[in-house]
Amino acid sequence: QVQLVESGGGLVQAGGSLRLSCVASGGDFRRSDMGWYRQGPGKKRELVAAITSDGIPDYGDAVKGRFTISRDNDKKQVALQMNSLKPEYTAVYYCNFVSGPVYVAWFPIRSWGQGTQVTVSS
Repeated sequence: QVQLVESGGGLVQAGGSLRLSCVASGGDFRRSDMGWYRQGPGKKRELVAAITSDGIPDYGDAVKGRFTISRDNDKKQVALQMNSLKPEYTAVYYCNFVSGPVYVAWFPIRSWGQGTQVTVSS
C-alpha cells in the first residue's frame, strides 16, 4: 500500500522561507514522477511543481523563481524549498505520484496523504 507523509509546514511571515518534505512508502518511487500540490481555503487543489524520475523539474508560472523541487531516491523523498513566500501561498501542501504528458499536464495517481499546513502572514 502506498503511503505519503508530508512535513515541514508552519507559520511564517511574508518573505520568509520553508522547506517541505514528503516521504513515500511503497510504489516504484525511483521510476516515478512526483509532484507537489496545494489547496487553499475554498479553492481547488492545484499542482505547484513536479519532478521527473530523472530529476528534471517543472514549475507553475506563479512560483517560478521562488520554489525549488528536488528528490532523493535513496530516501524516497521529494522536497519543496519555498522562498519569498506570499500570503496567497497559504494552503495545505500535498505530494503525490504523478503521470501524464510530461511538461504538458500532470495527474495525481495515488491516494492523498494528510498534507502539511503552510500559513504566510502579512
